[in-house]
Amino acid sequence: MKKLAVLGATGSIGDSTLAVAKLHPELFDVKLLSAASNANKMANLCLTHNVNFAYMFEPQANAELAKLLAQASTQVLVTEAEYLACIASDEVDTVMAAIVGAAGLMPTLAAVEAGKTVLLANKEALVMSGALFMQSAERSGAQILPVDSEHNAIFQCLPPECQRQLGYCSLQQHGISHLILTGSGGPFLTKPLAEFNNITPELAVKHPNWSMGPKISVDSATMMNKGLEYIEAKRLFNTEKSEIQVLIHPQSVIHSMVQYCDGSVLAQLGQPDMRTPIAHVMQYPERIRSGVQGLDFNQISQLTFVEPDFARYPCLKLAIDACYSGQAATTVLNAANEVAVQRFLDGDIAFTDIAELVTQSLDGRNCETSQLDIEGILALDKESRRHALSWTSSTKAWSI
Repeated sequence: MKKLAVLGATGSIGDSTLAVAKLHPELFDVKLLSAASNANKMANLCLTHNVNFAYMFEPQANAELAKLLAQASTQVLVTEAEYLACIASDEVDTVMAAIVGAAGLMPTLAAVEAGKTVLLANKEALVMSGALFMQSAERSGAQILPVDSEHNAIFQCLPPECQRQLGYCSLQQHGISHLILTGSGGPFLTKPLAEFNNITPELAVKHPNWSMGPKISVDSATMMNKGLEYIEAKRLFNTEKSEIQVLIHPQSVIHSMVQYCDGSVLAQLGQPDMRTPIAHVMQYPERIRSGVQGLDFNQISQLTFVEPDFARYPCLKLAIDACYSGQAATTVLNAANEVAVQRFLDGDIAFTDIAELVTQSLDGRNCETSQLDIEGILALDKESRRHALSWTSSTKAWSI
């Protein structure tokens, strides 16, 4: 029985992970749950799954959780140090890393450094720390298994030798021509560009195919999410620029593809439901039920593809360029984007200002920095956020 920790338990990935675990009580023992602020939901999850340990990042929410679980068997961890130690301890062997954004870096890295099996749904950890993250996994012997539907699809289509050498495999040596990352194009694929200034947060979070949280939904609307996935794919699969491309596929049936040098293309298809890739990694290499119905090909009228238009999706172009500009560039990109998306959701800036803010952040920083250590990455992330918060959309300038 696997001893499972779910980091980001109250989010959509957390929900799906616990749903799969509930289908297989003989396979998974839920040991640790963590989340940000929803103490009531966390308490219910702890009681439902008979969880041993729990932790919330916001101190007030953690204190509230402790009161809610005062009569329960769940131990609410008091400090972040206790929480990170629990992740690294023998109480846990498998970690679902599903905390959204940069907040997930340190807990995920703690799991990697402790040699755990890490089910990686937090793409920002790789975007921020890149080579350092993969080097840490190689040193500790941690097994990294990709959860994002696109990376999981590619993983499933790779030869077993590549699956066992994430971060260091040679695609060319295994007869692979290139990887194809597919994306739906979000809710504004056909919306006239002249109307983009009128896009509201309510419209941006309505993804046509997937049910996701607000931040990742906005990232899908700008296709920054695909840009972050591009950076993640480079790190996971050790790609050269010529070995990876992005393709818009509005139906979200083909989750990604691998093209081989003989002309063959292997694709992974399925319903747009995250329980499928989650079930795949939770018991890899065995297959288990996910609770998702298989595709009915009689109901699929068409599968279409189109090359992304960078005028419509400038954030995608920014991410691809940052990917080849070094670690500092992707760290700044991620930090500025997180701030920009939150400011948009708060009504502080327009939808089109997201790309503008990220552009200005990248232009205003020296991103040619040599390899950063974790302290340097965290410092750059903090400074980039402070800078992004000071950006004024009315003057397209910094207020500091």
